[in-house]
Amino acid sequence: MNGGDLGVLLAYWGPTTSSPASQRCDLDGDGMVDGQDLGILLSAWGRCLSVPTWAIVLEALPNPGIVTDPALRAAIVSTGRPWRVKDAATGIEMVLIPPGTFEMGCRELDPDICQQGDLPVHTVTLTQPFYLGRYELTQAEWTARMGSNPSLFQGADDSMRRPVDSVTWDAAHSFTAAAGMRLPSEAEWEYAYRAGTDAVYHGTSALPFGFNDASQLGTIAWFGGGSGGFQTQTVGQLAGNGFGLHDMSGNVWEWVFDWFDLNYYSISPNIDPPGPATGAYRACRGGGFTDMAWYSRGSTRHAIVPGGSALYTVGFRVARNP
Repeated sequence: MNGGDLGVLLAYWGPTTSSPASQRCDLDGDGMVDGQDLGILLSAWGRCLSVPTWAIVLEALPNPGIVTDPALRAAIVSTGRPWRVKDAATGIEMVLIPPGTFEMGCRELDPDICQQGDLPVHTVTLTQPFYLGRYELTQAEWTARMGSNPSLFQGADDSMRRPVDSVTWDAAHSFTAAAGMRLPSEAEWEYAYRAGTDAVYHGTSALPFGFNDASQLGTIAWFGGGSGGFQTQTVGQLAGNGFGLHDMSGNVWEWVFDWFDLNYYSISPNIDPPGPATGAYRACRGGGFTDMAWYSRGSTRHAIVPGGSALYTVGFRVARNP
């Protein structure tokens, strides 16, 4: 970004037109080339887009129809990295999650719903951007890398586009290690789930601030057995959140990297919390297709033994450092 880019932006100052150049200058997608776009440009001054060596760029800038919050779009752009990419080796689609600060934990209107492990609410700052799978890892993506499919829900026309299930934490960790990826931390997962909202359930383009009423949950989650016919569903069918992530609630539980400690929130560092050093269980997030709405909340934590018998309600999504 330099004076030439500034000159182009100023040349198209004002309401956007049908000109592709005018629309490209509308960096925050609000229909105006104005001071907010100027701020985004200046935040990236002197840097060209830095594309990870492993990535194929699908969309350089965040799509304003998906990332509807101007502040989130500006945060993504300011990293100097492309928003939506594909891992060249596996074909897994990922979106950039920028650094930021949020309140982690249960803030239900009814305090009796909060559990010991969800409390206390505490401020967390993530200092580094990371990429996160736009969808839960599919059976096709797992099978292409690992050579066999452990999932219970095979044989349907869409099975390979459903999330891989019946995967232990150990197996999920083996996949990510082989692919040069990792599992997200618990803090990263919840920050990505919330996407700038503080409601019980994450927002959508239609409900950008999220919602507290579980009657709306069917717009974002396969849950409760009946909504999905008591089985997993093809990823990405329901509304995504403010980062463009789908199925963060429901479908399958998602392994995260952290060990599970019921009391960790009371001692967690406020900056880049790494999770407990040891434990007997690993944490899972997001709820599954058999579970009631309570489990699909952004703050709900679940603990499962990392090895042993795999559960058909559990899968994962990948993370990767830029």
